[in-house]
Amino acid sequence: MGNVMSLKKATLLIIVILLIDQISKFYIKTQFALHHRIEVFDWFQILFVENDGMAWGTKLSDFITGISDRTAKLALTIFRIVAVVGIAYWLVTSVKKKGSRILIVAIALIFAGALGNIIDSVFYGLIFNDSHSQVATFLPEAGYDTLFHGKVVDMLHFPIWQGVLPNWMPFVGGDYFTFFEPVFNVADMAISSGIGLLIVFNKKAFHQEEEELEAPVFVENE
Repeated sequence: MGNVMSLKKATLLIIVILLIDQISKFYIKTQFALHHRIEVFDWFQILFVENDGMAWGTKLSDFITGISDRTAKLALTIFRIVAVVGIAYWLVTSVKKKGSRILIVAIALIFAGALGNIIDSVFYGLIFNDSHSQVATFLPEAGYDTLFHGKVVDMLHFPIWQGVLPNWMPFVGGDYFTFFEPVFNVADMAISSGIGLLIVFNKKAFHQEEEELEAPVFVENE
């Protein structure tokens, strides 16, 4: 990879990811009833589920007592929006400082993925009706919920291995187990890929920033 990446190219990458993410979600939402699945391979399925909370279906109300699910959902969506604004600022600043290409690509991936899931959370409750025992309609007379209370659409499932765990294993022996259990979407993949790039190529991603910190500063004597 080259050393720098322009904001224009980063924006193009973001737009491409957003289009793939939203087109796949629109297709699933308007073609599948909730929990409908298609087995593509033994290890890969298209499975329509909706995520009402954080990663792995966790809810903010699971950690904070005395807060309703709806209030927790609204708080989480607002937090995501604030976080995306922060990521956008990080992206623009990194481009202006001529950050490494790996860093710019990683931030763009994280931004696109976060924004893709925010679109679901903010608007999907208004523009779709529910998918319980039916295929949802786009722009119905009444959506399944209000603004900021939409559910994130997930559809990619990789049950690479399924079976009963050996009895000799502590705590989980004899239990039926699926690897990999979570269902996710293109936006989740973008976020994970961006974070993965920052972890695996940490030194290359932040190489320029480290050089600036280590560079000697010369001050003229008055």
